[in-house]
Amino acid sequence: MAEGTQLDVLAVFSHPDDAELAMAGTLLKLKSLGYRTGVLDMTRGEMGTRGTSEVRAKESLDAARVMGLDARLNLELPDGQVSVNDEARSAMVRVLRAHRPKVLFTSHWDDPHPDHAATCRIVREAARLATMKRYDEAAGLEAVKMPSIAHAVYSRLVVPSFIIDVSDFIEGKMNAIRAHASQFYSVESKEPTTRIAEKGFLQDLEWRLRYYGSLIGVRAGEPFYVREALNVDDPVALLTRPMNIYS
Repeated sequence: MAEGTQLDVLAVFSHPDDAELAMAGTLLKLKSLGYRTGVLDMTRGEMGTRGTSEVRAKESLDAARVMGLDARLNLELPDGQVSVNDEARSAMVRVLRAHRPKVLFTSHWDDPHPDHAATCRIVREAARLATMKRYDEAAGLEAVKMPSIAHAVYSRLVVPSFIIDVSDFIEGKMNAIRAHASQFYSVESKEPTTRIAEKGFLQDLEWRLRYYGSLIGVRAGEPFYVREALNVDDPVALLTRPMNIYS
């Protein structure tokens, strides 16, 4: 996971385990297709109710190995205080210029967690600033072409632009999530219970995968929203893909 590894895809989320919860299946699928994948965590998750930043750093690397990531990075911004400012934008621009991803995945701007909403704005603004030759010239990194951006869907009120079939990667996704052992239910744990540490949370997550999969006629799916118009090369091929027979 060397610095400067060129990536095809970079998933940018606020806290360790956010990327796994949102799109580990997609990252596993992209890796299986031969793409170079990475995750950038904005914070170390030090404000979390369970675990420590040191424990979470190790868990993040364990999860990265499960997903076969080419890079796992961390901006080390203050957890609970991710803000849209010049410091955060500049740090993101440097990551984009160093790793040159073609596609960015991140949270949605209407996410109820303020860190998640701020991360979305930082990603979108930095992606544009990274194309400007004279922005942050002192860092000595060349400007890049604007990457495409997709947003993981959290709210049921957001209609996905597309859903990725991750039927073959359910087990891998759940293994990547379980690598963050401090955050989820364990009968041995003495730490306070949180929403994601409740006994039924991971089962609920699998049901969510099944729900989105049912919308496209497959066993499991991960939903995404794209704000920009999609450039479709072959509309017949797109629109005749197998769909949910019950729609």
